[in-house]
Amino acid sequence: MTEPGDHPLVTAVKPLVDAMGAEILRPEEAAADDVVLAWEGEDVLAVRLPQLADSLERILAAMERHHGMPLSALDRKVKQSVVRTLEARGAFSVRHGVETVASALGVSRFTVYNYLNRENAAKGE
Repeated sequence: MTEPGDHPLVTAVKPLVDAMGAEILRPEEAAADDVVLAWEGEDVLAVRLPQLADSLERILAAMERHHGMPLSALDRKVKQSVVRTLEARGAFSVRHGVETVASALGVSRFTVYNYLNRENAAKGE
């Protein structure tokens, strides 16, 4: 078998795997919860998905890179936009998600809830 790193399927999925914070493994290293990907009937690689809480940290780090500064340094309107984006990506379904986001934004949990409530009220109008 070709090593996973040499296969075109790996080249195709690696950017997505990296963006998710997942890990590429050889198929024989796959555990029950891993996703095994095949190419033309041959198992080529396995993908180990990150824990949900780790995903939130990766999303926050990616948002900081996107904005080019710590999220806590953003102005209020941009922080509100960040909260909208995080809500759309399911960040607040993670245990302690509001607290984690509040800490990253340098605001209180109450402020994050206000941003969420303001956004939900605007959707209702």
